Amino acid sequence: MSQAPQEVLIALRRIMRATELYSKQLSKTAGLTSPQLLILAAIARMGDVTIGTIAREVKLSQATVTTILDRLERRGLVYRERSTVDKRKVHAHLTAEGEGALSTAPTPLQQSFIARYEGLADWEQSMILASLQRVADMMDAGDLDASPMLHVGTIDPAMPTA
Repeated sequence: MSQAPQEVLIALRRIMRATELYSKQLSKTAGLTSPQLLILAAIARMGDVTIGTIAREVKLSQATVTTILDRLERRGLVYRERSTVDKRKVHAHLTAEGEGALSTAPTPLQQSFIARYEGLADWEQSMILASLQRVADMMDAGDLDASPMLHVGTIDPAMPTA
């Protein structure tokens, strides 16, 4: 029995639309993009942390994290300082404004997803993962830089993402 390709595309579009709606809500309520929120949360969780460590934690390239930190720093939400022990390393820190923005941001969409996903049987989790990995490969997206934060595109042309 073959499923209509249109049904698959509709399901993909629904997923994309859900992340798009969440991104708009995040932008409206917290003034942040999903990747910005992800990085603020990582810094809050890990404390005195290097950019490379943040990049590994959020599964984004170091260049992408640096670009996001530049924007967050311009907004006064984070600051960076060179290590006193190893001058090659730069550490990121939240400012009081960054802590405030993080505390008022809505709960990430993926938290609800993770709770539901973990409630599934192991075989269902494996099936979903394998299917989504196959879809990503079919869309030539298997090697794209991606974090576990659900996010789609630019929220507001005046406020670039990344």
